[in-house]
Amino acid sequence: MADTSGRAWQRRLILALLLAPALLWLFALILLPHVQLAVLALRERVAPHVFKPSLSQFQTFFAEPLYWQVFVRTALMSIAATALTLLVAFPIAWVITKVAKGRASAFLFMVCLIPFWVSETVRSLGWLILLRESGVLPAILVKLGLASVPPELLYHDATILVGLVYTSLLFMVTPLVSSLESLDNSLIEAAYDLGASGFATLRNIVIPHAAPGITAGCIVVFMLSLGNYLTPNLLGGKNSQWFTELIYTQFIVRFNWEQGAAFGFLLLALSTGIVAVGLRLSGQRFVDVMRRS
Repeated sequence: MADTSGRAWQRRLILALLLAPALLWLFALILLPHVQLAVLALRERVAPHVFKPSLSQFQTFFAEPLYWQVFVRTALMSIAATALTLLVAFPIAWVITKVAKGRASAFLFMVCLIPFWVSETVRSLGWLILLRESGVLPAILVKLGLASVPPELLYHDATILVGLVYTSLLFMVTPLVSSLESLDNSLIEAAYDLGASGFATLRNIVIPHAAPGITAGCIVVFMLSLGNYLTPNLLGGKNSQWFTELIYTQFIVRFNWEQGAAFGFLLLALSTGIVAVGLRLSGQRFVDVMRRS
């Protein structure tokens, strides 16, 4: 009996030692910063190291129309970017898993992966070179006679969406590939044999099977888009009106850490709320989605 309890204690000790680095990482880099941000967001801006509880930072957000309008705009643009990424990524994942075979499938997945070997800064600057007024694409439009002068393709909402889709595409393709690979081709063949149309097969067989991958990809892409600072700032210019830019301004430009912390928590609440609504509408559970994808 003592030997059995001793082995159980040793297993618990080994498990604790294995989990210790991950738990320490989460505590030091996630939990503690969020606690500090909460303290900053819920105190009045009076003096350093003086905690005077106040909700004035959140009252400022709702009192200033610019803040909550940018907040809503960022949420809607992020949802649109997520939907567009899904529309682009799903056919790519389908071709990789169900159309291409062997080395061709691996090659196509590698093609999706290669752009992500460089930093997001380089990829965003690449779009600047392509789309700026003196860039490659405006020059091509002029040569083809589609424009009399090189058009300015930067600093538009559509440009921001293109950049967000491009920077997030792999994070949608990967879970979709993982889900679609396990779909038995015989189910699709049986549906066609029974007279089902392509749309009916997609709706009743493919999408329900790929639902965990779709949900996981949408969660990741939405949160990446919502918290993105570089791409909207570079491709949208000073008038990009992205909420992370307001957070950066409060922290770095105005040194108003209390207001910046409040904005950060509002962004966190927004992402959590929309993800929860998405999971509810899709009928998925977060744990199941992360496990199956």
